[in-house]
Amino acid sequence: MYNAIAANKRNTVVILVIFLALIGGLGWLVAYFMGDGSWTITIMTILGAGAYAWFQYYNAGSIAVTTAGAVLIEQNDNPRLYRIVENLSITNGMPMPKVYIVNDPAPNAFASGRDPEHAVVAATTGLLDIMTDAELEGVMAHEMGHVKNYDIRVSTIVFGLVVAVGFIADMMFRMAFYGSRNSRGGGNNGGLAILSIVFGLVAMVIAPLVSALVQAGISRQREFLADATGAMTTRNPEGLASALHKLGEYSAPLQRQSASMAHMWIADPNKQNVVERMFSTHPPIADRVRRLLEIGGKF
Repeated sequence: MYNAIAANKRNTVVILVIFLALIGGLGWLVAYFMGDGSWTITIMTILGAGAYAWFQYYNAGSIAVTTAGAVLIEQNDNPRLYRIVENLSITNGMPMPKVYIVNDPAPNAFASGRDPEHAVVAATTGLLDIMTDAELEGVMAHEMGHVKNYDIRVSTIVFGLVVAVGFIADMMFRMAFYGSRNSRGGGNNGGLAILSIVFGLVAMVIAPLVSALVQAGISRQREFLADATGAMTTRNPEGLASALHKLGEYSAPLQRQSASMAHMWIADPNKQNVVERMFSTHPPIADRVRRLLEIGGKF
């Protein structure tokens, strides 16, 4: 488990470098399409993306709970949820995170923040309604596992830079399109204008897809690790396995959805078709349940 935590800290740096390189490349293409021979646009693009990632990093928890419509609670507001999170914090030797409730009938939960000292955990009203105490403990132990393993830091960095890549790719296509309209004419200029639109369109489509695939791959592994961490904390893998089975049986998506934070929930908040599952941020629930039951046989 300690190796996984160290790996997550290293991955934060690696992911940051990869995405900044991708963003820098898109910035260079924007400069090329605009006919700017200097590195000004490229440098400004990287600095802007870095500033956005910094803001996202230090405000991850508040952004997530605002996006989800979560409400902060104290012990008197929901003693059952609060005490479970408190007991798990004591068991893990971690600071007590802020606890939130999302008013939504779809059962789900998430964790966010930049580190255990600045973490938040949230559960929906639907989750509280259908879970037994053992199942709810398993779910919240999973979320606390994300906090303990520094998954929340990795997901925060990835989320911020994925959004930045999508924004820059879209801006690149628009610049290429409008640049081509201003360069109407025959010969090489006309051909270059058409080529600019083609490259702009390819960048707008491919860059976000590559980002989404990277995000999905990282998130899937995080879910398996958080499941194992939660099982080790509670010493009751069957509780989380039973909770995941219920989550898999629930058919309705969250009422208030945001694609940007779909990877943060314990179960995918969207019901997807076959193609969309390729980019899913969550591994199949059946695989997660199977692994948990295998862990249970070792206790």
